[in-house]
Amino acid sequence: MTLGAGAAVTVRQSIGEDSIDRRPVLIVTGLAQEARIAAGPGMIVICSSSDPQQLRALLSTLDSSTFRGVVSFGVAGGLDPSLRTGDVVVATEVMAGDTRFLADMALNEEMIAGAALRRSRVTRRRRRVVRGCLAGVERVVAARACKAALHSETGAAAVDMESHIAAAYAAQAGIPFAALRVISDPAHRALPELAQNAIKPNGDVCLRTIMRGVVRNPMTLSALVSTGIDFNRALRSLRGCREFLVGGESLVTANA
Repeated sequence: MTLGAGAAVTVRQSIGEDSIDRRPVLIVTGLAQEARIAAGPGMIVICSSSDPQQLRALLSTLDSSTFRGVVSFGVAGGLDPSLRTGDVVVATEVMAGDTRFLADMALNEEMIAGAALRRSRVTRRRRRVVRGCLAGVERVVAARACKAALHSETGAAAVDMESHIAAAYAAQAGIPFAALRVISDPAHRALPELAQNAIKPNGDVCLRTIMRGVVRNPMTLSALVSTGIDFNRALRSLRGCREFLVGGESLVTANA
């Protein structure tokens, strides 16, 4: 079975062992927490620290011929109002302005279906897995009104700052691309500016910056607590998706 648009994808069992591409898969993340979840055998993981220009600079130092595919993996902002924190979006395409990148590499459909059936340990509900468009942006889309406008304009399910760059890199290199993103801040929740400004150059969250901001403006505490709860729930859901990347075995191109 296939998933998403672009070239057909088959599972490992449907092709001979001799034809399997042993090159690693490049995993593109925005935060250090995402990178730590993704790290493992068969993968090279890079972290942009939520800085699009830094991501482009990192990618420019890599030899694309050493990878058999690129996967954007991490959390995202929700644009579709029906999506909740922890829901998983597997990209069918990525939009950035007038440019569209089709996902021509996908996670095995049966594995995704299995993940959807397993209940999350955190939410005690079934993990929802949807296929949809991702919107790629250069700056955080934080306000509810901005999320609504972007959803109306693009029809995208979610938004992030790495997928469009990873997709462009893969397209230029002529290698397959896929994206798996978990909703962190849903469409109805604004992302506090303080949380946006607390990302360290290494991709970690600076708690000292957040604490100083709360001291200056205690009114931000409630929004930060809600954002933190959402973020932690999204990371737990993302860990549940880690098995999709194990050894890269679920990411096999049809002509491998």
